[in-house]
Amino acid sequence: MTFRPLHDRILVRRIEAEDKSAGGIIIPDTAKEKPSEGEVIAVGPGARDETGKLVELDVRVGDRILFGKWSGTEVKIDGEDLLIMKESDVMGVIEAEAAMRKAA
Repeated sequence: MTFRPLHDRILVRRIEAEDKSAGGIIIPDTAKEKPSEGEVIAVGPGARDETGKLVELDVRVGDRILFGKWSGTEVKIDGEDLLIMKESDVMGVIEAEAAMRKAA
Protein backbone atom coordinates (compact mmCIF):
# COMPACT_ATOMS: atom_id res chain seq x y z
CA MET A 1 0.00 0.00 0.00
CA THR A 2 1.21 3.52 -0.70
CA PHE A 3 0.43 6.43 1.59
CA ARG A 4 0.55 10.10 0.63
CA PRO A 5 0.25 12.63 3.46
CA LEU A 6 -1.96 15.66 2.87
CA HIS A 7 -1.03 19.32 3.22
CA ASP A 8 1.96 19.94 5.54
CA ARG A 9 2.03 16.47 7.10
CA ILE A 10 4.91 14.00 6.93
CA LEU A 11 5.23 10.25 7.50
CA VAL A 12 8.16 9.28 9.76
CA ARG A 13 9.82 6.01 10.76
CA ARG A 14 11.40 6.17 14.22
CA ILE A 15 15.10 5.37 14.40
CA GLU A 16 15.70 3.13 17.38
CA ALA A 17 18.31 4.04 19.97
CA GLU A 18 21.20 1.77 20.92
CA ASP A 19 20.53 -1.04 23.41
CA LYS A 20 23.70 -0.16 25.36
CA SER A 21 24.65 2.95 27.26
CA ALA A 22 27.99 4.67 26.68
CA GLY A 23 29.40 2.72 29.64
CA GLY A 24 28.33 -0.63 28.14
CA ILE A 25 25.25 -1.20 30.32
CA ILE A 26 22.47 -2.97 28.44
CA ILE A 27 19.19 -1.03 28.67
CA PRO A 28 16.02 -3.20 28.91
CA ASP A 29 13.07 -2.42 26.61
CA THR A 30 10.90 -1.35 29.54
CA ALA A 31 13.39 1.38 30.55
CA LYS A 32 13.90 2.81 27.07
CA GLU A 33 12.25 6.01 25.99
CA LYS A 34 10.75 6.25 22.54
CA PRO A 35 13.30 7.78 20.20
CA SER A 36 12.75 11.34 19.06
CA GLU A 37 14.78 10.82 15.91
CA GLY A 38 13.37 9.52 12.67
CA GLU A 39 13.60 9.18 8.92
CA VAL A 40 11.08 10.92 6.65
CA ILE A 41 9.26 8.32 4.54
CA ALA A 42 6.73 10.55 2.72
CA VAL A 43 5.81 14.25 2.60
CA GLY A 44 2.68 16.10 1.64
CA PRO A 45 2.59 18.77 -1.07
CA GLY A 46 2.69 21.65 1.44
CA ALA A 47 0.35 24.08 3.15
CA ARG A 48 -1.40 27.07 1.63
CA ASP A 49 -0.71 30.56 2.91
CA GLU A 50 -3.38 33.24 3.42
CA THR A 51 -3.29 34.16 -0.28
CA GLY A 52 -3.86 30.55 -1.35
CA LYS A 53 -0.32 30.02 -2.64
CA LEU A 54 1.18 26.56 -2.00
CA VAL A 55 4.19 26.69 0.33
CA GLU A 56 6.40 23.60 -0.08
CA LEU A 57 7.84 21.76 2.92
CA ASP A 58 11.47 22.12 4.00
CA VAL A 59 11.88 18.42 4.81
CA ARG A 60 12.38 15.85 2.06
CA VAL A 61 11.98 12.08 1.84
CA GLY A 62 15.08 10.46 3.32
CA ASP A 63 15.90 13.33 5.72
CA ARG A 64 16.86 12.34 9.25
CA ILE A 65 14.96 14.58 11.68
CA LEU A 66 14.53 15.36 15.37
CA PHE A 67 11.03 15.85 16.75
CA GLY A 68 9.33 16.42 20.09
CA LYS A 69 8.74 13.57 22.53
CA TRP A 70 4.95 13.70 22.16
CA SER A 71 4.84 14.75 18.50
CA GLY A 72 2.72 13.07 15.88
CA THR A 73 0.10 10.35 15.76
CA GLU A 74 1.17 6.72 15.80
CA VAL A 75 -0.21 4.63 12.92
CA LYS A 76 0.43 1.13 11.60
CA ILE A 77 0.87 0.89 7.81
CA ASP A 78 1.71 -2.47 6.23
CA GLY A 79 2.48 -3.85 9.70
CA GLU A 80 5.06 -1.14 10.45
CA ASP A 81 4.67 1.38 13.30
CA LEU A 82 5.05 4.90 11.86
CA LEU A 83 4.24 8.49 12.86
CA ILE A 84 2.23 11.12 11.02
CA MET A 85 3.05 14.66 12.09
CA LYS A 86 2.94 18.22 10.87
CA GLU A 87 6.15 19.77 9.65
CA SER A 88 5.91 22.29 12.50
CA ASP A 89 6.49 19.39 14.97
CA VAL A 90 9.96 18.86 13.47
CA MET A 91 12.71 20.58 15.44
CA GLY A 92 15.38 20.15 12.80
CA VAL A 93 17.09 18.07 10.13
CA ILE A 94 20.32 16.25 10.98
CA GLU A 95 22.56 17.58 8.21
CA ALA A 96 25.53 15.23 8.69
CA GLU A 97 23.42 12.29 7.53
CA ALA A 98 22.15 14.23 4.51
CA ALA A 99 25.70 15.27 3.55
CA MET A 100 26.95 11.67 3.79
CA ARG A 101 24.08 10.45 1.55
CA LYS A 102 24.88 13.07 -1.10
CA ALA A 103 28.58 12.14 -1.10
CA ALA A 104 27.80 8.43 -1.61
